[in-house]
Amino acid sequence: MHRTYENEDLVVFWNSEKCRHAKECVHGSPDTFNPAKKPWIQLDRAENKEVWQAISKCPSGALGCVYRHGIEVTVDAENCRSLAFDGDKQIGECEYEKVGDDFCIYHTAVQEEYGGRGIAKRLVYKVIEQAERECMNLTATCSYARKVLEK
Repeated sequence: MHRTYENEDLVVFWNSEKCRHAKECVHGSPDTFNPAKKPWIQLDRAENKEVWQAISKCPSGALGCVYRHGIEVTVDAENCRSLAFDGDKQIGECEYEKVGDDFCIYHTAVQEEYGGRGIAKRLVYKVIEQAERECMNLTATCSYARKVLEK
């Protein structure tokens, strides 16, 4: 299972398949990371610095974090894509097609001037979450999406 958790400034990525439950995150920010609560990550419970530091100690790499940079990422399930916006300006997309019981991501792109901010990863994670909500399998012919799925 892949999930994103967001506040005004941060996006936290969690890949449950990689998580070894070492609890470094829980020890580093117990108010943020609480496996007894739903959702188990609550970013409004601690300062961003504390959250970032706790995530940096994750030994498995199951947790990751990027700044939002004011960019919104949404899913357009009707048109089989996720989209990134800077205000009203579309700056990125991740497109997939439905083939039987599969979602196949075939294209991910972010405008060059927005590169290096984790936006493409956010786009792919939104598609992953949509596939999980619809109980679909996920594959990728897009080389970037394949890398995200393999990590």
